[in-house]
Amino acid sequence: MSADQIIITGIRGTGHHGVFDHERRDGQEFAVDLVLHLAPSDAAHSDDLADTVDYGTVSQLVHDRITGDPVALIERLAELIAGDVLGIAGVTSVEVTVHKPQAPIPVPFDNVALRITRP
Repeated sequence: MSADQIIITGIRGTGHHGVFDHERRDGQEFAVDLVLHLAPSDAAHSDDLADTVDYGTVSQLVHDRITGDPVALIERLAELIAGDVLGIAGVTSVEVTVHKPQAPIPVPFDNVALRITRP
């Protein structure tokens, strides 16, 4: 039996993450997609927010991490976000994708993304 999922895409904010001085100084937009795997709950029957994971709360947590203290690598940012989300009751595992569309790459590109899954 597969777990229920909450999928949130495109949580955006300006962060000052990166290894280069200009990234830390100027900042750039980051976007995060999440797939939350949920423990079985009564939410479908109770129709009560208290019986599920509040995706508004999750989104705010992620936004705060994007716009918060800078880190050098998106791998670290993804790991911190995963830890935050896994601390929410009812989340059994999470897939985090961090997008860095303005990464300092010397050729034309659309996006750089890192995806991690944590139990």
